[in-house]
Parts: sequence; C-alpha cells; structure tokens
Amino acid sequence: MRRFTPPLSRFKERTRLSQRAGMPPETLLFLGEKKLDKALVTVFTYNQHECSQRIIESASDLMNVLPKHQMTWLNIDGLHDTELIEKTGEVFGLHTLLLEDILNTDLRPKTEIYEDKLFLTVKMLSFDNDSGRVIAEQVSFVLGRNFLITFQEGLQGDVFERVRERLDKGKGRLRRMRTDYLLYELLDSVIDNYFIIIEKTGDKLELAEAKILASPQKSVLGEIHNLKTELMELRKLVWPMREIVSRLERDEGNFFDDQNRIYVRDIYDHIFQAIETIEMYRDMLSSLQDLYHSSLSNRMNEIMKVLTIITTIFIPLSFIAGVYGMNFHFMPELQWRWGYPLVLFLMTAVSLVMLYIFRKKQWL
Repeated sequence: MRRFTPPLSRFKERTRLSQRAGMPPETLLFLGEKKLDKALVTVFTYNQHECSQRIIESASDLMNVLPKHQMTWLNIDGLHDTELIEKTGEVFGLHTLLLEDILNTDLRPKTEIYEDKLFLTVKMLSFDNDSGRVIAEQVSFVLGRNFLITFQEGLQGDVFERVRERLDKGKGRLRRMRTDYLLYELLDSVIDNYFIIIEKTGDKLELAEAKILASPQKSVLGEIHNLKTELMELRKLVWPMREIVSRLERDEGNFFDDQNRIYVRDIYDHIFQAIETIEMYRDMLSSLQDLYHSSLSNRMNEIMKVLTIITTIFIPLSFIAGVYGMNFHFMPELQWRWGYPLVLFLMTAVSLVMLYIFRKKQWL
C-alpha cells in the first residue's frame, strides 16, 4: 500500500531498491512495507456447476490447490512472506525473475510472458476518506491455462469483492469461462475503480475553482499544488496500463479464448477514457492556476482603483485646506463668521460632485 506523497517522502521509497545492492541475481527480497502480521492465502476452485472457497494455512498445502477439470483462483494477501512466495513459485513453476518483480511493490505497471504463463502487475487505487488522499496498492497477476494467481500487499478491502460474489453465487458467465475471463473481470474492476478516484479528483478541482472565484486566498494555491501532484501520480500509475492492455489485446501467447478477446478491447477503451480524463484535468489545472493569478490580479486592481479614487477625491480637498492654511494676514474669509462652515460645505460638495462623475463614468 502506498499513499501519494510529496517528492521528499517518495525518495525514501526509492531507497528501498538500494537494499538489493551486492546481492546475487534472482535473490528474493521483499521491497515494501509489511501490511499484515501473517500472509493470507485464499483458494477458489470452480466450474460451471459449483464453486468452493478455502483458506490455506501453510505453504506446504499449496501442493493440493490444482484440482483436475476445475478452474483455480489463488489469492495471496501479504507479500512480506518470501518463503510463501517462493513455495508458490515452485508449485506453479514460476520464474524467479517473475517472483522478484512481485516482491518489488514500487514496480512500474508492466506485463511479461514467461513460457506458458502471463504475468502483469498493476496499481489498485482506493480513496482514504480520513486523510482525503489516494492510496495505491500493487496487485500482480499470473495467468496459466487453468489457474490465476493474484498477489496483493494486504490492504484491508479491495475492488474484487463483487467478482467474488458473482463467482460464489454463480451470477453471470464467470463460472462457465476459463481463468482468462476471470482475469478480465478483475482487471475491469481495477480500471473501473480508477474512474471513482478520477471523479473525486475532478470534484476537488471544481471546489478549488469555486474558492478562487469567491476569494483567491493563498491557501487555494497550496490545494492546486497538491492536485497537481495527485494528477501526476495518477498519470504515472494509469498511463502504463495503456501499453499493458494493448499487449493483452495482441495476445502474443494465446492466453485468451477467441470469445474473450472482445472483452480485452473493452478494457482498452476504458483505460483510454481514463487517461483522456486525467489529461483533461491536467489542462483544467493549468487553467485553474491562470485563473488564480488572474483573480488575484483583478482583486489587486480593484483595491488600487479604490485607493486611487480616494486619493483623487482628496487632491482638491487638500488644495482647499492648503490655501486656507497659509495664514496670510489679509485673508477676509478667516475673519468671516461663516467662513469655516462654507469651507466644509465646499469640500463636501466637491467630494460629492467627484463621486457623481466617477459613478457616471462607471469607475465605481
């Protein structure tokens, strides 16, 4: 599990790779943060007529998870147990380089073909309501002829619950299909959840825009910066999915039945739409920054206009006060009984006339 963090915090994550320095190639080392005290292994076996679910207690029990004439979905939560991952590799004949990629939770989304197995790793996104931030968890898939293995970091809750429910209750075509269709449904769930995260980011953009139009405070600039970082992270995680799904669509290893390739094309359309939306929001964010500076400039212009009008009004008043403040001996108005009220009236009249002129010219 990984939160979207500032660059300095992400630097700490990148230093995990330095732990491999000096180690022999193909050494299995977990690069990530431990999320569970104990890894959890769940096995689903199913066919057209039935589905069973059980928990694997120890790595030695993995030898019996591949029944004949049934499809198997093995889900592992918790990647810190390298012994379990290594044993899984032995049972299913997984290449050591594949296992090495599974244990690296900072791995960029990718897909590879290892002999008769298809490997891909993606980022599953979720929204933390408490912190208001997006959380990214790495999920890896290994597809064989009659089995599918999923590896998760161990974040509580995932986007696969509805797939499990359909599998358990026999809804839809899931039980009637091979594990390649199960892979499609799981990937589709991951990508559909991207739209939820992207939509929440769009809501934040609209809120920031409303704040800017109402009052461009300095705090809004910080929100814009956070949104920029969030969109950069989203793009970084979602953009590689385009290449992954495109390669799945080509199906170089013939892992997908002919009837299921159309569903892979459907995933490609979804991921393309997600990327387009992210790019649109990035453009909106640039416009939002321009709007902030423009609103700030307009506000400053309004303030300067008010100050200029006040200064302009006081120019003739200062002139009148200056004339009668010279205190020459021969100034008849100084000895006149109504001199002081007349000067006040004159100042008031001048101010009102100037305000009238300003308003008539729509300067106010």
